[in-house]
Amino acid sequence: MRRREFIARLAGAAAWPLAADAQQPERTRHIGVLMSSDENDPVTKAFVSAFIEALAGLGWTDGRNVRMDIRWHGDDNNRIRALALELVGLQPDIIVTTSTPATTLVQRETRTIPIVFVNVADPLASGIVARLDRPSGNITGFSLSEASMGGKWLELLSEIAPGLKRAAFMFNPDAAPASVYMPSFETAARSLKAAPIIAPVHSDLEIETAIIALGREPGSGLVVLSDGFMLTHRTPVILAAAQNDVPAIYSRSFVARDGGLLSYGPDPADPFRRAATYVDRILRGAKPGDLPVQFPTKFEMAVNLKTAKALGLVVPQSILLRADEVIE
Repeated sequence: MRRREFIARLAGAAAWPLAADAQQPERTRHIGVLMSSDENDPVTKAFVSAFIEALAGLGWTDGRNVRMDIRWHGDDNNRIRALALELVGLQPDIIVTTSTPATTLVQRETRTIPIVFVNVADPLASGIVARLDRPSGNITGFSLSEASMGGKWLELLSEIAPGLKRAAFMFNPDAAPASVYMPSFETAARSLKAAPIIAPVHSDLEIETAIIALGREPGSGLVVLSDGFMLTHRTPVILAAAQNDVPAIYSRSFVARDGGLLSYGPDPADPFRRAATYVDRILRGAKPGDLPVQFPTKFEMAVNLKTAKALGLVVPQSILLRADEVIE
């Protein structure tokens, strides 16, 4: 064999492994998602869509190089543990959780699979993370809001419904650590000379009963926490508040679009988009414990003028000028 022909064949043989490597399909990564809402709720389905779109923008396309297993537990807290066990058992590369109960249960089941949480009220106080700047372990994520929001909601409610004499704080104790917001809520109530009322609820009947009791007393108002249960049951709250002439404030703008009087809180889709950036970084090698817990950066206010009129309220300019959305 001629020397030149031998070298050419040797070079070709050396290139074969490289060509084979280049043709290897891209590894598919596996993401588990545990949603604390109803699968049939179009609003929360939009949050998942925002997450998927943000991932695609970072190069992760469902069905191409990433596979997602999404589980929804709605307001059935008995299902959370079963779904948490199921997702952990699938051994995904990463799990995205929403709400404090879901996050706590998934964390309890694995200390190795990376976890990115979304919409946890106070991850430090609830023991989910040891520190905010460097959470350590296999978990990090995006907090729902700050503790001062309890007072902020009541102050805004008093602007649109002046002369409050009592104010109820409604939440589901199994779905959210409402104690995070209680101190600021009670401080604001004292400042406004309004009696604070704690109103834990577990069903539509309890929601209706609590709001009927408020409606019997003139000068009553309602602050509704945005835990998974209250969001899933927002329609009974809106209807009962309207039927009993109780002005109420919520923390999600879509509740105002559904007929709620006033809302103020973080853009609910934004944490899902931002969570995609952490998922991307972790899939590329970052450690969850090195990524700081982040807080909301984008807040929005919405007011429903039709609801205000039905309640006999005149929306002040102070609200109209700050509202991102005015619903007529």
